[in-house]
Amino acid sequence: MGDNERATHGAPGRPRARDLGIVVGSGETGEHNAITDVAGVGVGFTTLVSGEGPLEVGRGPVRTGVTVVVPHPEVGRAHLFAGCHRLNGNGELTGLEWVRESGLLTSPIALTNTHSVGVVHDALIAAEIRHRRKDEVFWSLPVVGETWDGTLNDVNGMHVRAEHVLAALDGARQGPVEEGNVGGGTGMICHEFKGGTGTASRQVILPGGERYVVGVLVQANYGRRERLTVAGVPVGAEIPTSSVPAPEAPGGGVRTTPGAGSIIVIVATDAPLLPHQCTRLAQRAGLGIARVGGVGDHSSGDLFLAFATGNAGVVAEHGPESTDAPGTVAVTMVSDALTTPFYDAVVDATEEAILNALVAAETMTGIDGVTAHALPHSRLVEVMRAYGRG
Repeated sequence: MGDNERATHGAPGRPRARDLGIVVGSGETGEHNAITDVAGVGVGFTTLVSGEGPLEVGRGPVRTGVTVVVPHPEVGRAHLFAGCHRLNGNGELTGLEWVRESGLLTSPIALTNTHSVGVVHDALIAAEIRHRRKDEVFWSLPVVGETWDGTLNDVNGMHVRAEHVLAALDGARQGPVEEGNVGGGTGMICHEFKGGTGTASRQVILPGGERYVVGVLVQANYGRRERLTVAGVPVGAEIPTSSVPAPEAPGGGVRTTPGAGSIIVIVATDAPLLPHQCTRLAQRAGLGIARVGGVGDHSSGDLFLAFATGNAGVVAEHGPESTDAPGTVAVTMVSDALTTPFYDAVVDATEEAILNALVAAETMTGIDGVTAHALPHSRLVEVMRAYGRG
């Protein structure tokens, strides 16, 4: 990779919502307040930033990357129960037909820009090939999501390459997760501020004392300024585009359509949930988005995937004509009557993950000198205090 290309799994240095005194919900977070609080889940990034000035397709400026979520160390062989949901479908998250059909997640998850889905999809298959015997017959339907970064990035230059995907995959780790202008979130915009990657987690304690974790990771690239709400406070109305401009070119001229864009939400839990329960978790991500001000605009791709590691390995990989697959398998499940606390966790963690993306993101200038301004921390804190929050 070049000098301005970097692969990381997490080197937090930017503030998060809680660092500014902003807390949403009442649940307890996991150790890192990240999707990686779910045991076995790793996250890796490759961030691509190079060039400045006028757009030259194929040369830049480049403001993009790829994010990889590894849901389980043996995900290719020990399949995970999963479910998905679409709030608004102007976007792409590949592999969902098989998730819906089988209730299984069988691959790592990658997030990138709209025009790099194909190369990322192929790279994940190539990565799986590396770990298979030459005589082994297998198939792969990777899960790859996208949001549009063409306001800041030379999106038609297709700068994400297979090597970047492999670097992110090889660098995926548990622990703290970098946020803001990283990985697939590098060139993204959220509520007309600079957006990007964000994560959060919640613990769920059931009446019997069982303790589980729900983690969320978002690639946030959606929303209108006037609808931005932080912990119930109308921040977008208090910090309008007349105060902090929407992404603009030198000399003025807004370069985005308010509300255009998308958000991908990945939900993970270590609870033993079945596919229908995972689908219900995925649905609740939309409520977390709504609390920040998203409505699933016509031009937005709001796609959600939830997976559970609690039954990992129960449904092992077997070929379509396998003779060694067991006739039956035993699974454990959380009682449907006790799933509401998991919904609370998804809603709160999704809301906080989006806020973390906004708080961590830094002002970025991209193609043609277009600048996406960061949400100003001091002004945000001032507004929150004026409403008696924080």
